[in-house]
Amino acid sequence: MIGVLCAVTIAAGVTVVELLPGRLVLWRPAAIAARRLAEATPVLDPATGATGDAGAATAAGVSQALAPVLSSPVFGPSLGVLVTNLTTGQVLYSSNANAGFTPASTNKVATAVAALKVLGPAARLTTKVVTGAGSDSIVLVGGGDPTLSAGHPPAADYPQPATLTELARATARALLAHGERSVQLGYDTSLYTGPGLAPGWSQSYITTGNVSVITPLEVDQGRVTSAGTPVDDESSGGLRAADPAQEAANVFAGYLAADGVSVQGAVQSVTAPAGATTVASVQSPPLAEVVQWMLEQSNNVIAENLARQVAIATGQPASFSGAAAAVTSVLRGLGVSGVLQLYDGSGLSPDDKIAPAVLVQLIRLAATSPRLRPVLTGLPVEGFSGTLLTGGSVFGGGGGAGLGVVRAKTGNLSNVTALAGSAYAQNGQVLAFAVMADQVPNETSAATQMVDVADALAGCGCN
Repeated sequence: MIGVLCAVTIAAGVTVVELLPGRLVLWRPAAIAARRLAEATPVLDPATGATGDAGAATAAGVSQALAPVLSSPVFGPSLGVLVTNLTTGQVLYSSNANAGFTPASTNKVATAVAALKVLGPAARLTTKVVTGAGSDSIVLVGGGDPTLSAGHPPAADYPQPATLTELARATARALLAHGERSVQLGYDTSLYTGPGLAPGWSQSYITTGNVSVITPLEVDQGRVTSAGTPVDDESSGGLRAADPAQEAANVFAGYLAADGVSVQGAVQSVTAPAGATTVASVQSPPLAEVVQWMLEQSNNVIAENLARQVAIATGQPASFSGAAAAVTSVLRGLGVSGVLQLYDGSGLSPDDKIAPAVLVQLIRLAATSPRLRPVLTGLPVEGFSGTLLTGGSVFGGGGGAGLGVVRAKTGNLSNVTALAGSAYAQNGQVLAFAVMADQVPNETSAATQMVDVADALAGCGCN
């Protein structure tokens, strides 16, 4: 009986498909192939990470594959490279792998690992409004959420951040419920300490839109239009607010007014009273999503805020120096050894130094620990996402064997390029790699050649 029903159902399905309009002509009924279309893929050898018949990559094979691309003069006189078997940790190629290089934005891998280790992938950052010192006063308290937006971003954006719009609406609702239609507004940035710019940072980083002054309260990463209003436009670089916290508070006051609660007098920087009652709050996306945002877009503001969250969680001062010390301490606790000299969380400081061996250790940690896995899955994919998207950055020109199978963090500063991540080789083996050069004649040429290095690894069996 069941067989008859199946036959009738299939026949009916075929009839329906044949009656579909022309625009659906590509919908085809299921059919049984006359021959076997594909053989089962060989299972990976757990000891080598390679398919059983292809064999594992060897040092000689990797060296042969990399020799043509690593000999290029575009890397300049200071080049460090390390390639390992991601599964076993076996070193397959090493050149100056233990020397310290300026990491640029590959530094963000270190920040991401430390943040996920300490806070966990489900952690969220809270921005809140609390009662102030006076009976008619409230305080907007910055919680260090670097993804906080002013208004609602496009629905297609991922992840969806918390917004001042929703915080103002919730705040107004609570105030109006108690008959309060007018308040004094202050804002609190006491969560962080120290200067807003890191050692080695140029003021031009602000004016060129690379980063904003680091503060626990800001919206849209401090980006503003020429008129000074916040703008959610990551691709523009654009202008940054001179005082992101003040800008955010002023915008919040405007939203409150639109929701029926007027703000009396100027918005002032204050410290919220101890034990103040929370009026309303909003939370960031989970940390796993924030880390992906940071790594894909190489977002400097997110990186610096996450480094400070590590400092806060580990009892260090929430400053550049405290954050750098906290990230370093967490990574050492994970067993990371080698040159790791940090002055910030984003890699914008030319004073930062990291060894290729350290970056490879971090990639392997992310691959082997579920808690840290968002680092690996959040890396840009060659040709498809983030700074490895075609045209997405100076690294976005790849279209070779690494297309879709290389995941890596990019980094570039003046005369500096770096690339660290993983590549699936043709034999099915996963390789971890780091390539760093900090005396390059031309960053674009060196970045293109580094992607060629990743392509060489992806394109070979290397055995």
